[in-house]
This record gives sequence, structure tokens and C-alpha cells, in this order.
Amino acid sequence: MTATYIQTAAALLFVIILIAAAGFFFKKKQNRTGFMSIVGYQPFGPKKGVAALKVGKEVLILGVTSNEMRLLKSFAEGELELPGSEPFQNKFDKFRLRMKAEGK
Repeated sequence: MTATYIQTAAALLFVIILIAAAGFFFKKKQNRTGFMSIVGYQPFGPKKGVAALKVGKEVLILGVTSNEMRLLKSFAEGELELPGSEPFQNKFDKFRLRMKAEGK
């Protein structure tokens, strides 16, 4: 009878570990291969604003309220320059040139 309890507890523990491992695996996989990301959000009041979402190779501009989301504009991959898409070195070079032009 004690052997049956031990066998049942071991099986239950195995199932719990299996569920936890599957959850960990799927969470890691989802973060790595997510095809949608929030580029930016500008609030215009409580529960109102405009969001920019990158979905695959498109950038969608959405109007968001507490009741609905509405597509305002859609941009293709090369149509819009996203923040952070320019390398830091290019930004730094532009800054240096501007400072030289201003005489600082």
C-alpha cells in the first residue's frame, strides 16, 4: 500500500515537472520569435492615445480608446524610419558635425 502511494506521488511530481518545463520552453520560444512589438505609444488622456506597432514587416499606427482600436495608417518596411534603427555611431557623428557647425 505504501508502494502505491509512493508510485502515485512520483507520477504526480513527474507531471508537474513536465508542465513547468513545457511552460518555460514555450515562454522562451514566444519571446524569441514574437512577430509583433510596440514601437511607441503617445497618450492623449485617460485611456486614449496613439500606438505604433511593428507587425512583421509593417508598422501600424493605431488610435486607441477604452472602447476600440482603429487603424489610422499603415507603413511598409522601408517607408518609415523607426527610433533606434539608426546605429549609435551615425547618431554620434551627426551630433559632432552639428556641434562643429555651431562652434562649440
